Amino acid sequence: MEVFTGPDQNIRVEFGLSKADSPFYRVIYGDSIVLDTSRLGVIREDGDFYNGLSLRSVTDEGQVEDHYQLVYGKEKDISYKAHRYVAHLENKDGKPMDIEFQLSDDGVAFRYYFPVNGEDTKTVKKITEEKTTYRFPPESRAWLQPMAKAKTGWERSNPSYEENYLAEVSPDTPSPIGEGWVYPALFRNGNTWALVSETAPERSFCATRLRYHEEEKAYQVSFPQEEEVFPGGGLLPESSLPWYTPWRIIAIGDLETIAQSTLGTDLAKPAPEDTDTSFIKPGAASWSWALLKDESITYDIQKEFIDYASEMQWPYCLVDVNWDTTIGYDSIAELSGYAQEKGVKLILWYNSAGSWNTTPYHPRNQLLTAESRQEEFRKLRDMGIAGIKVDFFGGDGRSMIAYYHDIFKDAAEYRLMVNCHGTTLPRGWQRTYPHLVTMESVKGFEFITFDQKNADLAPEHCTILPFTRNVFDPMDFTPMSLTEIPGIDRKTTKGFELALPVLFLSGVQHMAETAEGMSQVPDYVKGYLKALPTDWETSRFIDGYPGKYAVFARKKGEDWYVCGINGEDSEKELDLDLSFIHADVGYMITDDKEAQGFTKSDLFPSEKVSVIMQPYGGFVMKF
Repeated sequence: MEVFTGPDQNIRVEFGLSKADSPFYRVIYGDSIVLDTSRLGVIREDGDFYNGLSLRSVTDEGQVEDHYQLVYGKEKDISYKAHRYVAHLENKDGKPMDIEFQLSDDGVAFRYYFPVNGEDTKTVKKITEEKTTYRFPPESRAWLQPMAKAKTGWERSNPSYEENYLAEVSPDTPSPIGEGWVYPALFRNGNTWALVSETAPERSFCATRLRYHEEEKAYQVSFPQEEEVFPGGGLLPESSLPWYTPWRIIAIGDLETIAQSTLGTDLAKPAPEDTDTSFIKPGAASWSWALLKDESITYDIQKEFIDYASEMQWPYCLVDVNWDTTIGYDSIAELSGYAQEKGVKLILWYNSAGSWNTTPYHPRNQLLTAESRQEEFRKLRDMGIAGIKVDFFGGDGRSMIAYYHDIFKDAAEYRLMVNCHGTTLPRGWQRTYPHLVTMESVKGFEFITFDQKNADLAPEHCTILPFTRNVFDPMDFTPMSLTEIPGIDRKTTKGFELALPVLFLSGVQHMAETAEGMSQVPDYVKGYLKALPTDWETSRFIDGYPGKYAVFARKKGEDWYVCGINGEDSEKELDLDLSFIHADVGYMITDDKEAQGFTKSDLFPSEKVSVIMQPYGGFVMKF
C-alpha cells in the first residue's frame, strides 16, 4: 500500500493493487473517509489496463507549483501548489501505463498517461471504457444533476446540461432520466465536502459523466451516448502515443474550501504565452430575447437595446436568433457602426447545428466547416462585431469536442469572444481559450420564463449553483429580472435578483432586464448596476448551504461587493463577518419589509454585520 499526502498532509490517498491486480485508491481528509476503496484503470481496444497489472515503481516527484492569471473569474492571480506522485504500471502484455496523482491542500487530481516505451507512435489507440470510480460512504449526501437522454427535448436539442439538481439525496439515488449524472457533483459526509469534476478534454478525448455502478456501490466515469457525435465523427477517445487523459479532480474540505477552489483551472491546459487577450473585455450586455423573445429581434428594437446598454454603461448588446433575416447582414453592419458610436459592441447569435437536431433558428450551419466558419468570422471582424453566441450543440462525443476546439481556435484568429449555449460544461476551457467568456450549461433564466414550475424551483436552484456548476467554470445564467416576467409569477424578490450578477460568475453577464423595467427601479439601483464589474480580483465565501442560502464577497479594484440570496420561504437573520473589508462606510440595497421594492441604507463594516433576508429575498452591499 502506497500513501500519498498533500502539502499540509491533511489529505491522504492510499493506492495499491487488489488481489486481482487491479489498481485502487482511497481518499481520506483528516479523520474522515471521503472515498472508500475505489477503482482505477482503463480498457483500451488493444489492451487491458485494469486487470492483471503489475506495479513497477512509484516515484515521489515532489512539489509542483503554478502561478497564472485569468482574464475573468472569481480570482485573477492564482497560485497552485501540489505534491506529485506517479505510479508506473504494466499490463500482462508488457504495455506501460502511468497514473499521475497531484494532491493540493484543497483536493486530489489524477490522470492516466500512456508513454511510448517501444510502442508504435503512429497507430491510433482507442479507449473503450474507463474503470475509474468514486465510492462515497453510504451515509453521504449528494447534490446531483441528471444527464439528459440524447436527442430528446425541444427539437431533439438534448443534452445541454439544463436539468435541476437533486438536493441532498442518498448516493445510490437512481437517475430519474436513466443516463447518469453530469459534473460537477457535490457530496457531503458530516462536515467534509467533495466536488467531483474533470478538466478540459482535448481533441483526442470525449467529455465524460458519472453513472452509479450498483455492484460497486460507486459512481463510474462513463462515456457519452452513441448519438452525441458530429455527423460522421467518432465517439470514443482515440490518439496515437504518447497520450494523456483529462485530469479527474475532487475538491475536498469544508464548504468554504469547495466554494473557493480553483482546481478546475489549476489543472487545465494553459493558453500559449503569446495568446492575444487585448480584445477580451469582460462586462455586461443588454439582451432583448430574455423577456421579449423572437419578436424583439428587429432593427428598431435592437437599436433601443443598444441605447439601453449605452445608458447603463454596459459594453455589449446581444442580438439573438434569426437576425440574418429579420435584420439582415447589411443592417447589422449599420447597427454595429451605430453601437460603436455609442460605446457599445454587438454579440451575434448562431445555431451550431448540423443534422444532430431539428432546431429551426438561424443563422444555421455557417460554422460547420473550417472554410465557411472562417468566412463568416471574417465578415464579423470587418463589421466590428465583438463576439458570437453559439447555440444547440450535440453532445460530448470526441468529434463534438473537436468541433468546440475548432470554433474556439478560429474565433481567436478573428478576435471574437465566444459564448456557448445548449452546451457542455466548460471544464476549464476558459484558461486554454481566454476569449471563451462564458457558457450556459445550466437551467438558467430562460427556463423560468417558459414554465411556472421552473420559477417555483428557482430560489433553491440558484442557491445550489454557487457550490456546484459555477465553482470552477463561468456560467451564463442570464440573470436579473427586477420587474415582471410575462405570464409567470416570479417567486424571488427584487433583492434576490439584484444579487445574482455578483453571485454568478460569467465573463460577459447578459442581463435579462429590459430598459422599460430598468426605468421603474430607483436611481441608486441603476447607479449600482452601471458600475458593476464581471471580472473579479478575489472572492470569499462568507456563509451558506446549497439549496438554502448563499453569501459571497467579491473584490474589484478598491471596491468590495457582498451579495446574498435566500433559497427558502422563511425569513433569515444572518450575522456576517465583514472584518476583512477595510472601509469606513458602505451601503446595502435589499428588499423593503413588504418585499415589494428596494431599500438602501449605509453600512459600517465590523466583525459582525446583521442582515435580514426576506423569504426568497436577497441583498447587495458595496464598500
